[in-house]
Amino acid sequence: MKLSDHAQGAHSLHHLHQFESAEQQYESATLGMWAFIVQEILFFGGLFCAYTVYRNTYIEAFTAGSHHLDIFWGTLNTVVLIASSLTMAMAVRSAQTNSGPGRIIGWLIATIILGCTFLGVKAIEYTGKWHHHLIPNSTFQWNDPAFPTVTLGPAKIFYSFYFVMTGMHALHMIIGVGIMLWMIAKVRRNEISAQYFTPIEISGLYWHFVDIVWIFLFPLLYLIGRHH
Repeated sequence: MKLSDHAQGAHSLHHLHQFESAEQQYESATLGMWAFIVQEILFFGGLFCAYTVYRNTYIEAFTAGSHHLDIFWGTLNTVVLIASSLTMAMAVRSAQTNSGPGRIIGWLIATIILGCTFLGVKAIEYTGKWHHHLIPNSTFQWNDPAFPTVTLGPAKIFYSFYFVMTGMHALHMIIGVGIMLWMIAKVRRNEISAQYFTPIEISGLYWHFVDIVWIFLFPLLYLIGRHH
């Protein structure tokens, strides 16, 4: 996608010497982020495939484990992340349309608040699992009368996947919050505006990707797993 003449002129103010043009710099930055997202897709895709294989091997255990996950918290976090994608998109749009640093920062702060809300909900869920001894370590305990045939080992495998997958996603969310704080600092230094919005635009791509990963994790762990 080529930049408009206006965008090319604006980006030229931040044209680095190693690029032939502002347009090439913009396309290189965007391509770099998409390359990063592709390798992240491969990473999470591997986890999804492994989860699918083990779920088909231990269907009863994965069904039982899924019943111990709170759909309310999972649904709430899904709504929170969808809202954060909207605020992130508005932050990018505000930068592109020169709406002023105040509006850009406002949308970024809203995105950070929603991201931290997501992490807070995950902390509540993790704390609950800790109190019920469902952390897959030496203290792991399993006793569900509703699933008398499920043994300790397979149940532990389910929770291992649960914590690895949601934990890696949470780590990406923490990194995303850090990136948003960095974007706020750049806006305050007048480094992001309609004159140069590439950093916030590619940061938005990262944020949207993290949100999309959760859109797959939520049904996979909380919904599909409840059915044989």
